[in-house]
Amino acid sequence: MIPAAFEYEVAESAEHALDLLASHGGDARVLAGGQSLLPLMKLRLATPSLLVDIGRIDGFEGVREDGDSLVVGALTRHEDVARSDLVQEHSPLLAKAAAEIGDPQVRHMGTAGGSVAHGDPASDVPAVLLALDGELVARSSSGSRTIPARDFFTGTFETALEPHELLTEIRVPKLSGVGCSYVKFHPRAQDWAIVGVAAVVHPSNGGVGRAAIALTNMGATPLRATAVEQALAQGADASSAAASAAEGTDPVSDAFASSEYRRHLAPVLVRRALEEALAR
Repeated sequence: MIPAAFEYEVAESAEHALDLLASHGGDARVLAGGQSLLPLMKLRLATPSLLVDIGRIDGFEGVREDGDSLVVGALTRHEDVARSDLVQEHSPLLAKAAAEIGDPQVRHMGTAGGSVAHGDPASDVPAVLLALDGELVARSSSGSRTIPARDFFTGTFETALEPHELLTEIRVPKLSGVGCSYVKFHPRAQDWAIVGVAAVVHPSNGGVGRAAIALTNMGATPLRATAVEQALAQGADASSAAASAAEGTDPVSDAFASSEYRRHLAPVLVRRALEEALAR
């Protein structure tokens, strides 16, 4: 497939990118690694009039510490997130999910910020950020604002980013003394997850004291499995709590799986994720 005609501009700085976005209103799209946007353009599910290439902007890459948080630059490649010593030490859940995105080509080209800003409910990183209570930093010509992950994803391929904003940073809390796991089911390594589960578990007396569970591809946005979290808080074991994983979800039927199959699969993967997190 061939995309619809579009203009292409290389942003020389963040300010230049913001000016280009502002000049085209909602018809411009940001190009980072291109691993999510370009396939949609080839299918003509996205038809921007302008692509603003931000891949050459300095200062948007890398991982650093900021107090109790890790900060991941929006242009940091998935492979670099997965291999980062800081991420592996302080946020192993994010490192694990990044290591399982697509295939090596996608991981070496795709960016953390691009994956998040794309707003695909089948993407891995958004669910992880939801489970971690992460934050996203957006920049505009008037300044920066921080958006909690729980408020960032608003619909299928829709986020809280305004047309004139750039996503610049991903922020997650450092983890200590917790277990975590990311489990997903996909036919091939490079395929989107049919269902994925991100779990953060605070152990207590050999069981679960408190947990955050987020689901990939079980609705129009990543979802917290609140029924599972509540059951665990009330003393249920992993298997019993996982049985309610599909409550409050609205999975789609597509060429890869029916909604019924996804509802069947979610409790299985939640149980596996909880058991793996408790074993760490």
